[in-house]
Amino acid sequence: MSTCRWRGVPLAVRCVVAVAVLVFAYGTAVHVVQLLLPQFGPQLALPGWLTFYFTSLTLWDPLAALLLAARRVQGLVLACAVLVTDAAANGYANYVLDPAVGVTPGRIGQAVITALAVGFVALSPWLAPWFIGSGGRSGATAQTRRRS
Repeated sequence: MSTCRWRGVPLAVRCVVAVAVLVFAYGTAVHVVQLLLPQFGPQLALPGWLTFYFTSLTLWDPLAALLLAARRVQGLVLACAVLVTDAAANGYANYVLDPAVGVTPGRIGQAVITALAVGFVALSPWLAPWFIGSGGRSGATAQTRRRS
């Protein structure tokens, strides 16, 4: 994340966004590996639409990471959409399509994605004012905005 672009943004906001960028970078790597090396992909036969969705994450994950790092409000929206839909898609794959009972690695992963989705969606209203294009504090510090 560029120092200039993030000047005046509180450290807590920077840290949350940095973690989100790392999560999306990790997701990108996972989906690219699964695409290039199918033996590391899902062991279930997935419907075509679900396979298409998981494959599309090789585009959406890095785009969300780049937009978040660039401090674009579109990054917040895309990040929330990707995390929520990824949690739902993994939930469908792991609880509807997977006949296994009990705890599985896929269900643990789905729980982690769901927690990330809930956390990021909950933090988005707090993050949004610090993003360019949100009509918030994008160009001014918090103190300057509070005085106006």
